[in-house]
Amino acid sequence: MDEQSPLETLRLKLALKVGENAVFDGWTPTAVDAAADQLGIDREKARLAYPKDAPHMIDAWIQGVDAAMVDHFTPERLAGLGITKRIRAMIWFRLETTGPAREAVRRALSILAMPQNVPLALKTGWRSADLMWRLAGDTATDYNHYSKRLILSGVYSATLLAWLDDQSEGWTDTAAFLDRRLADVGRFEKWKAGWTSNDLYRPSMTRFLGRLRYPAR
Repeated sequence: MDEQSPLETLRLKLALKVGENAVFDGWTPTAVDAAADQLGIDREKARLAYPKDAPHMIDAWIQGVDAAMVDHFTPERLAGLGITKRIRAMIWFRLETTGPAREAVRRALSILAMPQNVPLALKTGWRSADLMWRLAGDTATDYNHYSKRLILSGVYSATLLAWLDDQSEGWTDTAAFLDRRLADVGRFEKWKAGWTSNDLYRPSMTRFLGRLRYPAR
């Protein structure tokens, strides 16, 4: 990851605690103050480092979840796991990490669903999906780069919604839901592999998606 500024480092340090306090204080500066107090950080410094409006507070919190995931999933921890198991482990880690902020997550999704915040929601979803794929070892640069991230964003979003309403012990219902979604993706990928083996389709799709990634100037 790129070298972080002191404020970025402080923001990431605060992020998960801000989410936990948002359960009680909402996505407000009050949650930042509470997180700062718990971590022994000066409130003024915390408020300087952390965004003040709810959508960007949520964005910073998601970046904190992303950072925790990167720290947790070292190459050694991922060694010996297939791609699907790596992705599953990362999604499950994210649920466990955000568990203490579960009710705040529900509010966060409502905020990000507002029309003015949809672009930010799409950005955060794509960023997390891209990070998961890169941690899993994906190196695709063609149209698969995009399809994998779009599909994973959908799987993760659907699983998150299922998790929010899951009352089963150990979130077993969510685990089963996630496994079904990943199985569906596996079947789709097998179908797609057969479809894309036809060279008639590949050049035009590659050029089109390449334009999205590297737009003409």
